[in-house]
This record gives sequence, C-alpha cells and structure tokens, in this order.
Amino acid sequence: MKSWLYIQKNKARNCQGIKIMSHRFIIALIIVFMFCTPALAAAPHKQIPIQVEADHMVSTQKDNSVLFTGRVVAKQGSMTIHSDELTVYYDSQKDDKKSKAKETKSIKRMFAKGNVKIVQKDWVASGDTAEYFDAERKVVLIGHTKVWQDNNMVTGDRFVMFLDEGKSIVEHDQKKGERVKAFFYPDKKK
Repeated sequence: MKSWLYIQKNKARNCQGIKIMSHRFIIALIIVFMFCTPALAAAPHKQIPIQVEADHMVSTQKDNSVLFTGRVVAKQGSMTIHSDELTVYYDSQKDDKKSKAKETKSIKRMFAKGNVKIVQKDWVASGDTAEYFDAERKVVLIGHTKVWQDNNMVTGDRFVMFLDEGKSIVEHDQKKGERVKAFFYPDKKK
C-alpha cells in the first residue's frame, strides 16, 4: 500500500502540470481569439499582437474580460506596460456569414493598477493607474504621474497621451493644490 506522503506528492505534481497546461491553453486561446481575427485588420496597430505575461490569469466570459495579476508585463510593438494588475476588456461580435456563426474578439480597453510603468521608445511614464482606450488610441495615467523623455521630465496628477496624434496633456490635482511641474534640460553639444 502506498504511503500518504507519496500520494500527496503525486497529487501536487499532477495539479501543477494541469495548472501549467491550462494557463498555456487559455493564453493561446486568448491570442487566437483576440489577435488573429479579420476584424483587427482595419487598423495597423491592431495587426501587431499583444503579449502578456503574469503570475496568474482569470478569464471571465460574462464580463468579456481577462485579469492578469502578479508582475504583469504587456508588450505590443515598441510599447511595454508593467503593473501589478492588468484587466483587458474586449468586444465579442458574432459574424453570421453563410450561416456559420463565427465569433471575433477585439480589445476595447485595458486597465492597469499598481506600480504602473509604460515604456515606449525614448519615453517612460509612471503612475498609480493607467487606462488604455482602443477606439481613441488614448492612454490615461492617474496618480503621482511622472513622464520622462530623455533627461526631461513632467509631473502631475493626470497624464493623457493620444498615441496617433503625438499629443499629451498633463493636469494637476486641484484638491491638493498641486501644480504641473516640468523640467527641461538643454542638449549637451559634443
């Protein structure tokens, strides 16, 4: 007869294997459904896949959302988002062409919170929370925001960046009486 310890070790090993397999399956499924659909071909940024890595993931079909937690890193092209949590909200649409129901999914918005840092090419932005709106191609950072480009830095409570327009807005917290601060350093000529 097998010992209790032997049985418990085997159960733990089997559960870990199933957990790893299910996480890989779910991530692969999300990538297939969210990023490899004809509906995404309309906009160039949507042709570039998004890769998300985290310690844990929960998908909720009822809410059309996926929650990633623990050392989250999301990458698309040259942009990388780091955070403690990232929730991805997506639209789900049925395509009834030729009576074959096909479902397509596309990202509607993403919400990151906790130690948020966004890196894209030569700029870095940090804040308490960040939200990305796909329709407007807009990123909104809120809470203790700091944005660096080269040696230059801007601080405020709310930072809004319109990705396609190359436009950004920094606002202060009126309740705290704080103001937007900018530090610009001239280029050093060699």
